[in-house]
Amino acid sequence: MRKTKRITISDIAGLAGVSKATASLVLNGRGEELRVAKETRERVLALARAHHYQPSIHARMLHDTRSHTLGLVVPEMTNHGFAAFSHALEKLCRASGLQLLISCTDENAEQEMAVVHNLVARQVDGLIVASSMLSDSDYVSLSEQLPVLLFDRRMSPTRLPWVITDSVTPTAQLVEKLARSRPEEIYFMGGQPELSPTRDRLAGFMQGLAQAGVTSRPEWIIQGCYHPGSGYEMFAALCDRLGRPPKALFTAACGLLEGVLRYISEHHLLTSDIRIASFDDHYLYDSLSIAIDTVEQNVPELAQACFALLTTMIRGEDPADSQLLLPARLRLRS
Repeated sequence: MRKTKRITISDIAGLAGVSKATASLVLNGRGEELRVAKETRERVLALARAHHYQPSIHARMLHDTRSHTLGLVVPEMTNHGFAAFSHALEKLCRASGLQLLISCTDENAEQEMAVVHNLVARQVDGLIVASSMLSDSDYVSLSEQLPVLLFDRRMSPTRLPWVITDSVTPTAQLVEKLARSRPEEIYFMGGQPELSPTRDRLAGFMQGLAQAGVTSRPEWIIQGCYHPGSGYEMFAALCDRLGRPPKALFTAACGLLEGVLRYISEHHLLTSDIRIASFDDHYLYDSLSIAIDTVEQNVPELAQACFALLTTMIRGEDPADSQLLLPARLRLRS
């Protein structure tokens, strides 16, 4: 197997027949300013293009205190919500000449700290984190070295900056609508009970029931983790216990609903009379025979708010507001 070799500025200088200093001036855009001959400049630039030369980020950092790189830490890469957010944030970074590095924690606190330390070792200028941690102590300590921004989830209480979508108000509105159509039986299926999204969406669920005049029952609340497999298992156990599908169901995230829909499809329940509502929307819900009402986050707005807040902190400026609660909207299909 042929051994590869990354081309360096010294290689370009040698091929062009000039000194390394002259090649550096040309490649850094200062050749004309410092009177390097036009023919020499064109020769150096042509060779750089032909050999796909890229300047070393490490060399750049010797003259610049920033790496022009941001770190994003998410619990699950395949989760539709986190994937959509990552895509929107990467586009913003790319447009601003920044590189986004993305790491996954698999909802594991030990793994989370490992990937965070890995990103810090790569000299990222700031971190955006959807954390699985229950305490902010590690991130408060880390924030003394570089800006840290929480998104989607927050510890309570915390003085760290965060950007999240309001879960309580729109969930209450959606569940009230669901409860008025199926007051006799509405189940809540959530993730880890200690995480803020679960707490907020459960609070919205309870508020929605109260607004509809429906009294909640303890057996209606089912919690596992934010993974499709957990949604599948919880829904399977519920159908087994009831001997039928539930009359109405609210799932607290897109991943949980994915597991529910897989069970429904496998057991030929797509034509059943179940009513489903969920937090988080997916474009494929428009194609299903079951009408699913959702709370839809404004992902571009969420990414823009995170990007603006983090880059403000990286510049050493104080943001006007460091803790932002963004609105969501209802997508009604039923």
